[in-house]
Amino acid sequence: MTSFFLTSALALSAIWRYTMRQMADDLRAVVKELGGERALGRPLGSDSDLREAIREGFPHAVLQEVMRASGLTLQELASALDLSTRSLQRRRHRRLARFESDRLYRLARLMALARETLGEGERAIRWRKRTNRALGGVAPLAAIDTELGARQVENILGRIAYGGIS
Repeated sequence: MTSFFLTSALALSAIWRYTMRQMADDLRAVVKELGGERALGRPLGSDSDLREAIREGFPHAVLQEVMRASGLTLQELASALDLSTRSLQRRRHRRLARFESDRLYRLARLMALARETLGEGERAIRWRKRTNRALGGVAPLAAIDTELGARQVENILGRIAYGGIS
């Protein structure tokens, strides 16, 4: 009986270490999509750091980096974030608002997940822009303007990663 508890404790410890490693990898991937420390203007080593950066508002450079990394035009980016292009253009000399930064984080998180699942380059970019039957004929990029839509896109990417039909 003691050996069972020891084995269970070791298994839980391994799961915990794997989860922590995965969370750190996910954070690094999202920070990379946001343009890294250079664009963000500070190091982000934890979810708490990222949460604070979102609350303070991302610098405009992050917006430029996400556009470059995603292959999106300003119009496409504004549409995905459910913002007007004019709102994004006005932010050139100041930080984004908290809600804009949060939406940009959501987009960066899904970009990182798509790259991890579909690979680097054009494949992930094309997938985000094409209509998807699992989303009711809407492109993933168009669906992420809400949290529910973003979760649906995450779910589809998870099914693709694990061999499901999407």
